[in-house]
Amino acid sequence: MTALAESPAAPRAGRRRIAPRPGRTAILLIAPTLLTLAVVIGYPVVSALVTSFHQDQSLQNGFFTKGGGFAGLSNYTHWLTQTCGKASCPPGTLGSEFWGSIGVTAFFTVATVALEVVFGTLMALVMNRSFRGRGLLRASVLVPWAIPTAVTAKLWFFMFAYDGVVNRLLGTHILWTDGEWASRFAVIIGDVWKTAPFVALLVLAGLQVIPGELYEAARVDGASAWQRFRTITMPLVRPALLVAVLFRVLDVLRIYDLPAILTHGGGGTGHATTTLSILVIQQIQQGYGGASALSTITFLLIFGVAFALVKLFNLNVIRTQQQAVK
Repeated sequence: MTALAESPAAPRAGRRRIAPRPGRTAILLIAPTLLTLAVVIGYPVVSALVTSFHQDQSLQNGFFTKGGGFAGLSNYTHWLTQTCGKASCPPGTLGSEFWGSIGVTAFFTVATVALEVVFGTLMALVMNRSFRGRGLLRASVLVPWAIPTAVTAKLWFFMFAYDGVVNRLLGTHILWTDGEWASRFAVIIGDVWKTAPFVALLVLAGLQVIPGELYEAARVDGASAWQRFRTITMPLVRPALLVAVLFRVLDVLRIYDLPAILTHGGGGTGHATTTLSILVIQQIQQGYGGASALSTITFLLIFGVAFALVKLFNLNVIRTQQQAVK
């Protein structure tokens, strides 16, 4: 034999094995998801933005007729420049309700988030203690959050009826779903009841990672319960609390189903519980141009608030880490 037989396992001369690129594989794997998001989210957003620069189409036989034409920024100026009490803005028109809906949405956001933070933190502190039946309590607390919002709204609608449970327990005759401020308080109560457990769940997760040795050392040093809460619990649970606030603020800014079902989007003078999302749905009945402009304004408002909260969140986390290092 003049030469040894070439081993089958040995690579042939001149043949290079090309390893797959991780980046190309990742793109191929996420391409279906990106395509789905582009169709489901991207196209409607771009279409709504383009429609916001066109005039409202007339409604005939239940369908919007073609036409309308380019309107420029008139749809945006219609919402942003009109104020109630002037001849150009008759009371009761949708344009006059724009700034009112912003006020109602801001009121719901501040009131509900503040109450949910207070009650959620108290619930988390109770659930963080060791006692018999703690698991059952944690499971039962999450039941309101697990109920669909539409079901929650209908439940509170029957409870806030004129002859419902609430009036019978209080011995009152309040029109909870029709009075101006009564309907607002009804929405706040229903929303706090449903979503306070969500805040409690996030705060409880933050409490679980706090070492018990810190509390033991504080007790040895003679710190009271309030001092331990102020100097240990709150600084360490702040990141989880800020995440809960961020999620809840964004949820309430686009709230629709609870006030729409509970008070039919009105209450009192007809717009006491009309939020921005409800106003968008009402405007769709008038035309797509104005509704698209209003939805774009709502999106920019929510985006601005989210951007500010994220910046504030990062700043607070950095400060907390610096205090921990010191």
